Amino acid sequence: MHFLSQDLEDYIEQHSQKEPELLARLNKETYQKILLPRMLSGHFQGRVLSMLSKLIRPVNILEIGTYTGYSALCLCEGMQENGQLHTIDIKEELVDFQRKYFDLSLWGNQITQYLGEAIEIIPTINLKFDLVFIDADKENYIHYFNQIVPKMNRGGIILSDNVLWSGKVVQPLQTNDMSTKILMEYNHLLNNDPRVETVLLPIRDGLTVSRVL
Repeated sequence: MHFLSQDLEDYIEQHSQKEPELLARLNKETYQKILLPRMLSGHFQGRVLSMLSKLIRPVNILEIGTYTGYSALCLCEGMQENGQLHTIDIKEELVDFQRKYFDLSLWGNQITQYLGEAIEIIPTINLKFDLVFIDADKENYIHYFNQIVPKMNRGGIILSDNVLWSGKVVQPLQTNDMSTKILMEYNHLLNNDPRVETVLLPIRDGLTVSRVL
């Protein structure tokens, strides 16, 4: 679903920072070779992630849902020199694709990939995080959030993607639509949990910014 007209979306991209060359290559190859390329963050959202990371200046970043690595590289742009990004995905067939672009970037040695169920991997990472990006299976968003909050530094930022879910969150709920149901519960949780303060941005398919108190 487009919340803005295509003309406005094009105008926004044209008046935002240009997509870096490496990311443009990654973007193009994803659309050429990988299933469901709409899952890619893309130019505009990527620049938003980059800007937020540059404002936060994180040391440790956690990403849940790597896909082809585009958003990870955007988040790395604001990472401190001694920083580390830990990224989790369940699709084994994407690991080498991700690593190719990670190693072509400035941050290849600072990016750790994990393959498997994030719900099992998150407890094994013994770090405190400054920035987390959740962009994986929607039905586990609440579980991810509750696992992550105790691992956050005070003032750390949790970004949650797809929280508007093509507008389904304001439409009559279908009885078999578990993803929309969970996202509605998740959005309510973020807005009421005393551990965070939250703003929901109508960027692409909805991006929530939650600051840990």
